[in-house]
Amino acid sequence: MSKIDLSKFRNLGIIAHIDAGKTTTTEHLLYYSGAKHRLGTVDAGTTETDYDLEEQQRGITIYSACIPFPWRDCTINLIDTPGHVDFTAEVERSLRVLDGAIVVFDAQKGVEAQSETVWRQADKYGVPRLAFINKMDVVGANFENVLEAIRRRLAGNPVAINIPIGSGSIKDSATPFSGIIDLLEMQALSFDPADQGKTFRAESIPDKLRAKAQKWREKLFDQLTQHDEGDQLTSAYLEGKDIPADTIRAVLREQTLKGLIQPVLCGSGREHIGIQPLLDAVTWYLPSPLDRPPIRGIHPKKKDKVEIRKPDPKEPFCGLVFKIVADVKGELYFVRVYSGILKANSRPYNPGRDCKEMVSKLYHTEADPRQRTEVSEAVAGDIVAVIGMRESITGDTLCDLQHPILLERIQFAEAVVSRSIEPESSADKDKLISVLNILRKEDPTFTWNIDKDTGQTLMSGMGMLHLEIKQHRMERDFRLKVRVGQPRVSYRETIRSAVTVTGECIKHAGQGGLFAKLQVAFEPYRGEESIVVESRLPSDKLPPLFVAAAEQGIRSAFDSGELGFPVMNVKAVILDGEMDEQLSNDTAFQAAGADAVHKAMRDNIVLLEPWMKLEVIVPEEFLGPVTSDLNARRAEINKLENRDGLCTLETIVPLSKMFDYADKVRSLSQGRASSSMEPYKYRPAPEEVLRALLHPEENY
Repeated sequence: MSKIDLSKFRNLGIIAHIDAGKTTTTEHLLYYSGAKHRLGTVDAGTTETDYDLEEQQRGITIYSACIPFPWRDCTINLIDTPGHVDFTAEVERSLRVLDGAIVVFDAQKGVEAQSETVWRQADKYGVPRLAFINKMDVVGANFENVLEAIRRRLAGNPVAINIPIGSGSIKDSATPFSGIIDLLEMQALSFDPADQGKTFRAESIPDKLRAKAQKWREKLFDQLTQHDEGDQLTSAYLEGKDIPADTIRAVLREQTLKGLIQPVLCGSGREHIGIQPLLDAVTWYLPSPLDRPPIRGIHPKKKDKVEIRKPDPKEPFCGLVFKIVADVKGELYFVRVYSGILKANSRPYNPGRDCKEMVSKLYHTEADPRQRTEVSEAVAGDIVAVIGMRESITGDTLCDLQHPILLERIQFAEAVVSRSIEPESSADKDKLISVLNILRKEDPTFTWNIDKDTGQTLMSGMGMLHLEIKQHRMERDFRLKVRVGQPRVSYRETIRSAVTVTGECIKHAGQGGLFAKLQVAFEPYRGEESIVVESRLPSDKLPPLFVAAAEQGIRSAFDSGELGFPVMNVKAVILDGEMDEQLSNDTAFQAAGADAVHKAMRDNIVLLEPWMKLEVIVPEEFLGPVTSDLNARRAEINKLENRDGLCTLETIVPLSKMFDYADKVRSLSQGRASSSMEPYKYRPAPEEVLRALLHPEENY
């Protein structure tokens, strides 16, 4: 194996609010690097990363796409992620395995709702990032406003390393956006529209902009010297010495990797301005796998033993399955290799499922996973696609059997919307179940179940668009014609107060029968896991098989609750148990566990409904009608900002009132308002909703 220099790898994600220009930016990165030979556009559906037909038709990114390309002396594994909140799981699992990120902002709209979500996700995983202020050529573009919003709304520390020359377009601005000023080299960069910005020139800064550029450069030094622990800059700056650009870059890199600052660049994908400096910034300031802290996990058999793996090919192998792409021909598993080497035709261990997996083949993929290059092995720091595995799902760890490690699982948001689904032909019933299982394995935020009261098959997801995409995939990729019902809210159940009950299964039938008794304490619980089930039985009280069966019975009953909805925020502790030598078995204890749940929840249910965080941007003249409409939907308005005649409303609102909102807000504002929504949390539903579900006969 030829020695691979991990310092020259960059595992990079592009994240942003929908329509900020991520995919257009990605196209330019690929085009200028030589990874593709023609510049595609979102409008024409010809972009490299939006390979799926649905993405091309809607003009949005749905699936995170991974594509490697070279820049300078580095190899960049680029992941273009969705901006729409319905596909936040794609962003979550991508950020879990990335080393660095570019956050793209719209120069006119600034920090938007989903910008906050992806920024928080990057904070959660400690991902160093650059900010790219895109669309400097649109009406109302304001570089300084976006910097201030990053500071105020995201608690970031943005540091401008280049600034725009002008803003807006030729039609609407006396000084349209025409280039950028590099504050490190102190030169103006202009990009040639004749070859779509591939050629650019460095020139002297125009005299009328020199004072402005100097002021921004001083601001850059002021911010860097605040965290200059090695005194690399401070003394030279205070003494008025000329500081080489390489020295400034070294300090920028050091502080970016520590998360102290976020370098900010600007440009316009549409006008082909500012992309090459962004690519340079990726190689200069974002981390290689070697710059990231070693991955931490636990020993699967000794939960209190911490295991650490460094990003080194000589370490034992450790990787994470972060994405699965399913189709009729099989499944492609995407794995981030954190340490060691993963080889084709090997049998890595999955500690979470206690099984060995088969890695038949390894691939480096293009944007479309169907285009791929076979490789014989993948080393620490790499991202590869694997064929041959069967048991693993998103978030599972793979490792060396002799050196097991279990990494922290990826936590995903709960599904909030359901729709009934049935095949047009009853002969396709089994095929529907098979396809639903494939889609569930591929997407952790998509689930399905059978309603115990109506017998209907229900699919659940993060929003209406999410479920529409799944329906279209069934029809297009799996050739399955289906009918879907009206959307419904995915409620949850929990308990009102702590209670201790005795669950039992006592049946006498001739010579045979069943016997099991369990004393179980239930209490409201708020922790990382939504449900906790544990046993405090003495080791000699019941055989381990019966205890495991009892825990399984409790968990199964929690899956469907009393009203058919999953239970959340409850802890169950098995305190005592009784068995009979002849009549007890695991089936009896499973039933006793389920009985305990039903007794604990009877007359003790709180119904929880999903609330959404809603952001509405509306012209000031339409604020009154939009606010009145929100009040009628039980919305709670938390914040109202007015900037340049545009009002931004931040509210929380029950999802049950929001299915027609997109159309309604457009009609109230003559099509000029925009809104975005994301899950907030589950809150108790009104008593009348619970009564209607408990006593449906009273509705007639």
